[in-house]
Amino acid sequence: MFDIGAFYTRKKQTKGEYMAITAWPKEERPRERLLAQGAQALSDAELLAIFLRVGVRGKSAVDLARDVLKVTGSLGKLFAAPESELCGIHGMGMAKYVQLQAVMEMARRAIHEQLKETDTLNSPQAVRDYLRLTLARLDHEVFVVVFLTAQHRVLAVEEMFRGTLTQTSVYPREVVKRAIHHNAGSVIFAHNHPSGEPQPSAADRALTRALADALALVDVRVLDHFVVAPGASVSFAEQGLMG
Repeated sequence: MFDIGAFYTRKKQTKGEYMAITAWPKEERPRERLLAQGAQALSDAELLAIFLRVGVRGKSAVDLARDVLKVTGSLGKLFAAPESELCGIHGMGMAKYVQLQAVMEMARRAIHEQLKETDTLNSPQAVRDYLRLTLARLDHEVFVVVFLTAQHRVLAVEEMFRGTLTQTSVYPREVVKRAIHHNAGSVIFAHNHPSGEPQPSAADRALTRALADALALVDVRVLDHFVVAPGASVSFAEQGLMG
């Protein structure tokens, strides 16, 4: 098995100098390993190094990537980092910030296309991935509704309400109006907990029941409600809370 820790240790020369990636054996370079073994075989630092392309004085791209991940904490937190924080990291900057935002938006759009083409009940992970990419990095609370056909295909995804870090005012009447507008047969709700705790609160459960009752009057079924927090998400349906 490839020992990444031992490998990086070998790369340090006796005088403390680094060895450029171009001097590594070809089969151990991140790009070559990705081509030979697939992207899933690479560590977070190696994937980020490919994105960064070059390091800084005295550090390879992999060394820089490891430093960046140490500062931000994880890939998810790196993508969620505000412009000021990211641009303050040595070796990063505005260009890299813009590139990261573009990568995130491409990922969101790609998953959104997948959602439109599939039965969401048969691809719950795609729904979860899309919502996490959309909501997890926000520092304010929002309430999103995914409007679906009777065959559970996505018609539209709308951010309907926005609030503070602790609460959002959600009006059932407005949700019903938008469901009728889209001629939806079912919906999925989602909101984020910027505080970091994904477990549904009593207020979340009460809100879901109120919305489900209101939508039932126009024959629209609530399939699920996701609570999204940085690094985690919870499904009401998976926890048996939709009854």
